[in-house]
Amino acid sequence: MLRQFHKMHGLGNDFVILDARDAPLAMDAGLAARLADRKRGIGCDQLILLEPSDSADLRMRIFNADGSEVESCGNATRCVVKLTGARDIETAGGTIHGDVTGAEVEVSLVEPRFDWDQIPLAYPMATDPVPMGWENLERPHAVNVGNPHLVFFVDDLDDIDIEGLGPGIETDPTFPERINVNVAQVTGEAIRLKTFERGAGLTLACGTGACATAVAAIRAKLVSSPVTVTMPGGSLVIAWAPGEAVTMRGDATHVFEGTIEL
Repeated sequence: MLRQFHKMHGLGNDFVILDARDAPLAMDAGLAARLADRKRGIGCDQLILLEPSDSADLRMRIFNADGSEVESCGNATRCVVKLTGARDIETAGGTIHGDVTGAEVEVSLVEPRFDWDQIPLAYPMATDPVPMGWENLERPHAVNVGNPHLVFFVDDLDDIDIEGLGPGIETDPTFPERINVNVAQVTGEAIRLKTFERGAGLTLACGTGACATAVAAIRAKLVSSPVTVTMPGGSLVIAWAPGEAVTMRGDATHVFEGTIEL
């Protein structure tokens, strides 16, 4: 069976997008992982499957490179908005609203959640900060912006071995759904960020990671809103106020389209 796909990226965080709104496609962890394989498949950080929705313009399902299905992806949402023109997108993490604004795309995620059982954590504890540490990373802030994140603020981002520490933090039993790991450095009124994504590893950019980090920094009065968050792949502008949804603005790039035999 031949299926058309689109290859897109948001600041280097890359996606294979399959549109199954008119022709249903059964997706499972094995197929998603094979398509995401950079040597034997198309290659991507996340595979995106578009399906019909009863409550929005479309439904977006997100599969990490290891085949695990997750709730939300900010960079992918910007790409889907640019590709399809959808304004309201249903995800497992909530409905996301998007709009193309000139050369960039702005999306509005869900209102951030901070309670231990909303992250979720395995048992009750403080989340701002979490009273835990892994080597030289300690007392992170826990934020759910449609998917779960830890945010560590450090003095020098370049001194942190996030690729070495990330797997152990991601799979710590404290996080029953695993966790995305963000390490950030505040530089004046801006933020530098690296993210180790659950199921995908170290990525060039993470949209929800940028949102979670900005929210944690604004709550801690380290920066004011809006704030520019710069990752290895580029920058996003994040805005948030308590009690409101978090918004994110940045690029979305269409690379190519093709067909693949499933």
